[in-house]
Amino acid sequence: MKLLAKWLLSAMALLAVAHFYSGVEVKTLTAALIAAFVIGLLNTIVRPIFILLTLPITLITLGLFLFFINALMFYMASGLLEGFQVRNFTAALIGSLLYSVAGMVIEAALERVFKKS
Repeated sequence: MKLLAKWLLSAMALLAVAHFYSGVEVKTLTAALIAAFVIGLLNTIVRPIFILLTLPITLITLGLFLFFINALMFYMASGLLEGFQVRNFTAALIGSLLYSVAGMVIEAALERVFKKS
């Protein structure tokens, strides 16, 4: 149940990012649902591989390179989907930051709602 709620709220967060930031465009709710799923899938499968491959750069930059990896996942998702577009890599960086902040809020809220007794 928590996973379904997180997916739906993440899609809403993606729609909010597109509404407040013009560099990201989401055409429909269905596109937002699919984009949230694809971003989650990329973050689960591809992101750890990128983190491992770029570990020296990440260590040298004290973790700041992770922002670029997040932006790359966001940009890759837009390249795979029709209804979800990101203007350029800078827009992907800003959009991924906004989406990540929304994701942290969603995760904190869901932890309170679904906390284990």
